Amino acid sequence: MDEAALAAERKVAGRDLEPSGEIYTTTTDSLLMGLLAPLFTQFRYKYPAIVLDVAISNQLFNLTRREADVAIRPSNLPPENLIGRRLTTIGQAVYGHRSLGLTPGASIETLANQPWIGAGPRLQDSALDQWMDKNELKAACVYRVDTLVSILSAIHARMGLAVLPCYLADEDPDIIQLSDPIPELEYGLWFLMHPDLRGVVKIHALKDFLTEAIQAQKQRLAGPLLS
Repeated sequence: MDEAALAAERKVAGRDLEPSGEIYTTTTDSLLMGLLAPLFTQFRYKYPAIVLDVAISNQLFNLTRREADVAIRPSNLPPENLIGRRLTTIGQAVYGHRSLGLTPGASIETLANQPWIGAGPRLQDSALDQWMDKNELKAACVYRVDTLVSILSAIHARMGLAVLPCYLADEDPDIIQLSDPIPELEYGLWFLMHPDLRGVVKIHALKDFLTEAIQAQKQRLAGPLLS
């Protein structure tokens, strides 16, 4: 076989080994908005033969029934029937609109005099619910909503103060961080998949890419200390 034919054969073989096809992915609106959208763009340029089909939901799709191939989710207790990788730790802090003139670092007791925005029950954030109860903030709630993006919108509208993931709020010049990240409200960010997909090349390509890209941002995602 001549050199030209061998080169063509190697090219075809290499193409067959390239990750390709569709990956059905589910994540939350806040993660897509504050973290994943630019990373998905970078992934697309690195792996142009892979198409990401992304479903946005605050509910965990049933990966066992293959409603999605991959879930990129916040959790401190991921489902035991899935396998995955903890990508990083997400920090959360108290935020408010800059126009309120509040001093960063003020005690929660002082901030309790302000109106607050709470998480609606469909957001299913029991840790936040318990924290607000412990700090006697439930009586200060004037508004509740069931997505983090909607909470961010309510802060923009000067509805009140709220707890948000630092990655979602820190890039916004109109919103200021009023507290340090709250240890009991931090959570893990997980890449989850069904065990049957363990050896699928395109899934591993996405997992490895996101692991490296998100680890590079781990300090931002954990949230900055005020002092």
